[in-house]
Amino acid sequence: MTALFPIVNPIGGSPVFLLLTQDYSTESRRLLARRVAMNSFMLLIVSVVVGTHIFRFSAFRCRLYRLAADWFVVSTGWAMLTRSNQMDRGQVHQSVTQQDILRMPFYPLTLPLTVGPGSISIAINAGRQ
Repeated sequence: MTALFPIVNPIGGSPVFLLLTQDYSTESRRLLARRVAMNSFMLLIVSVVVGTHIFRFSAFRCRLYRLAADWFVVSTGWAMLTRSNQMDRGQVHQSVTQQDILRMPFYPLTLPLTVGPGSISIAINAGRQ
């Protein structure tokens, strides 16, 4: 499980988190960081527990899963490149509502940035042993 630390890279991901939440208050950032950490932990635990069973059940379809994983990575990258910035940069968002915070923790902060395909595959392989 120590192989997850360099892949997840929480120290290297912190500037991205700060950039995406630069208009948020400190309390909002703290709440959002806790949500991202909980989502990441749960996603990795589910990958360890469920991923090994799915891998065993469908090992003969390996090429199909590789193609699906490649398509997912490409579509996620494309969506991140072409999305419009929903926040107005001229306005400071010091009073961010709970709904604004709860809308952001899974995508893009948890899944592609914190826990990506590499860490999910490491978790599945760790669960197989």
